[in-house]
Amino acid sequence: MPLPDHDSNSDKEERGRVLIVGGEVGLPGAVILAGLAALRAGAGKLQLATCARTAPLVAVSVPECLAVGLDETKSGTISSKAAREIADVCKDADAVLIGPGLRQSEENDDLVKSILTRWTGSPVILDAGALSALRDSPDLLHGLGGKAILTPHSGEMANTLGTDKWEVERNPGEIAIEAAAALGAVVALKGPKTFIASPDGELYVYESGDIGLATSGSGDTLAGVVTGLLARGASPLHSAVWGVFLHGAAGNVLAERLGRIGFLARELLDEIPPIMNGL
Repeated sequence: MPLPDHDSNSDKEERGRVLIVGGEVGLPGAVILAGLAALRAGAGKLQLATCARTAPLVAVSVPECLAVGLDETKSGTISSKAAREIADVCKDADAVLIGPGLRQSEENDDLVKSILTRWTGSPVILDAGALSALRDSPDLLHGLGGKAILTPHSGEMANTLGTDKWEVERNPGEIAIEAAAALGAVVALKGPKTFIASPDGELYVYESGDIGLATSGSGDTLAGVVTGLLARGASPLHSAVWGVFLHGAAGNVLAERLGRIGFLARELLDEIPPIMNGL
């Protein structure tokens, strides 16, 4: 399952352009973590689309990115009025991640639906608050022809499918396969064991993660790594499998050096390139 190879003559365009949409006013760090993770996974160019109030902060925090300030609601999330602008930016992206720093809400559901009804081009990853848009619109990603990835934990998966969290935790592999087929997307169902399922029934499991990964921002980092690999040209399934592995392996390196509990999600970032390039 090799990742795309980039020779010495390749430029940043060939390594792919990532667009990340997210970050409520109180959660700009999520898009920052995801964006840096995408670059650490080898993506060549990065755009971060977030609320207008926090876009300058994001731009300064990630000088490698182009920050796009979007119309926002009174509650401090991205307005669905910005969907047309986002869809236009999506056209130039090789992979689009929607969701880091977005909480579950009707406003965010409307935003995600508005974006995806206007644009079905490049591969898309849905994470965090963006996932709940699928509950009432399970066919939302079908127009992408399988070029989609979901990265839910058990609670998000239960909400998306309209079932109980305990049912997801009791049968995670089975649930991942069913969700992938129904939603038309690769599903990376996160947990003590992470199950990665494709729409045509392939299933992988990662069993080597540890408790230290259960920390704030860890999911944003994973989503960013997967997006970076997808932008480089890996298939959705390969991107998810590699992303879960690299994320877990980075945690294991930090656990050995710092201890099993207490390392930070941002510390995972520096561990990704040596592991990836070493393999």
